[in-house]
Amino acid sequence: MDDSEDPIASLATALLGLRNPEQMRAFLEDLCTPAELEAMSDRWRVVPLLRDGMPYREIHARTGVSVTTIGRVARMLERGAGGYAAALHRRPTRVR
Repeated sequence: MDDSEDPIASLATALLGLRNPEQMRAFLEDLCTPAELEAMSDRWRVVPLLRDGMPYREIHARTGVSVTTIGRVARMLERGAGGYAAALHRRPTRVR
């Protein structure tokens, strides 16, 4: 990696190069601490619940994620860079 390259862009490129969920999980487990992975997965877990209009307290009761974290995710859904919305759009639908 060239020192002049944007490190976040470089990380995003590395993530895009992974071919399947198993590779992505292995990369994330190598890259992040267990606490970082838990924080990111907590944030991601509440995204669809917020999108569906579930109240913060109900999300907290269902997931155990703090109301502060839920509020942060809600702000990013509303005023963030659009990453959550893009990921939701690309997420495979589950057959129930």
